[in-house]
Amino acid sequence: MRIISGQFKGRRITAPKKLPVRPTTDMAKEALFNILNNQYYFDSVSVLDLFAGTGNISYEFASRGTEHITSVDQDYGCIKFINQTAASFEMPIQTIKSDVFKFLESSKQQATIIFADPPYDFPIEEFAKIPELVFENNLLETEGLLIVEHSKHTDLSDLSNYSHSKSYGGNTFSFFENETNDEEE
Repeated sequence: MRIISGQFKGRRITAPKKLPVRPTTDMAKEALFNILNNQYYFDSVSVLDLFAGTGNISYEFASRGTEHITSVDQDYGCIKFINQTAASFEMPIQTIKSDVFKFLESSKQQATIIFADPPYDFPIEEFAKIPELVFENNLLETEGLLIVEHSKHTDLSDLSNYSHSKSYGGNTFSFFENETNDEEE
């Protein structure tokens, strides 16, 4: 995996092969960050990276100037790797070793962007828990985005707060937003 843009642009990061991960492809990651770049100033957002795995998404935000990044994963090896990589690049990434659902149930930490990259083979009920817990517990800032990465074979469009999806190869990003009363205007 490589960092697409920012301070560490072009740097390659090689994760240990034994980690239970499927990093977001460079093509999909670049497309996602092009979308986000048009909506946010990266130095003024806070990020919550769920099912962080190798930390691929967290490193990209850090390289682009984001200073408030929390990466959550239940695998000790993943957390250790993120900590080592963040330290070597002096990136401001806080890690939390936790089951993501338990974290979402108990956390009070709001973020501008919440990115979730759960296993692609999750049943739809597990995918549905992510936006449900994020919005029930008010974890997304008012103008924020929840982005859930999943296989192109998974459809999340029926879930509450769903906004739209973008697909890149076999990867799909579904976007969720706080509901507003724009319809009344």
